[in-house]
Amino acid sequence: MEWLVVHFCIGVAGTWLARRYALMRSLIDQPGERRSHSVATPRGGGIAIVISLLVAAVALGVRQPEQAPIMLAFGVGLVMVAGIGWVDDHRPLSPWIRLGVHVLASGLFALAAGDLYDSVWIAAAAFVATLVLTNVWNFMDGINGLAASQALLAAVGLAGMAGGAFGLLGLALAAACLGFLPFNFPKARIFMGDVGSGAIGFALGALCAVAAARLGEKFALVLLPVSVFVVDASLTLLRRVLRGERWWTPHTQHAYQAWARAAGHGRVTLCYAAVLLVVIIAGWGGLPRDAFFIAGTVGAWYMCCAFFWLVLQKKFRAQLPD
Repeated sequence: MEWLVVHFCIGVAGTWLARRYALMRSLIDQPGERRSHSVATPRGGGIAIVISLLVAAVALGVRQPEQAPIMLAFGVGLVMVAGIGWVDDHRPLSPWIRLGVHVLASGLFALAAGDLYDSVWIAAAAFVATLVLTNVWNFMDGINGLAASQALLAAVGLAGMAGGAFGLLGLALAAACLGFLPFNFPKARIFMGDVGSGAIGFALGALCAVAAARLGEKFALVLLPVSVFVVDASLTLLRRVLRGERWWTPHTQHAYQAWARAAGHGRVTLCYAAVLLVVIIAGWGGLPRDAFFIAGTVGAWYMCCAFFWLVLQKKFRAQLPD
């Protein structure tokens, strides 16, 4: 319990300080046609979540020496992802520079994970998971409370699957997100910024890799806590690529953005959270089942997500920019 309280307090205090800093430095996101908000709002509040994760990684590395190498790799990778996001929040950078740093950070963590579990497959999974989710959370951070609430629930779900040191790391992430949320939902007094969204995705990717290593042949379960974001981000990105658009530039074409324009940020965020909560509970309930059943169920759920993505895009097509 003390662990959760400490990281919740870091989330609250850190976000409050980050807001003061953003206002002082005029780090403000202005409304525009490529954004989903209508009021000028400070950004960079996600630095509080980064600090909480770093504190957790150091504490766990000290308390559990056998975990120190992977916690060190995680901490360094997290600083790289958060650092390039922090710079980008102050002065926009080329997306290719950011991606290059993300690749290096993911590669570092993948090496440590592969060494700890003595598996090339775990190393490959760690690289893909951290790199993909770093960018998925960055893409999907677009309306009040969505990225933080999804991260909170996903972190709890993956913590239960990972167990051990990374289970505690997941709980620290969840508690810090809970501390950040009052500043971001239902009304946003500060945005997470690239410093927070990318770092959260990196942390969730690390949790996915470790949880997959622990679950063995039932590894497909780790795909459930991140499913809603992965499907929306992937299908939207694929459509933009097929249309020949500049897919790396800001846009408002995600299903959640179209829905939010019609229904409001609060309703969409709560609906996404309710769906993910049910999916995570179902995932925990499926642990005793065999690997074949789990893989089929996860595949079926992803197809359902794709179907609902199509439904939302069609229903709210008029809400999307040309």
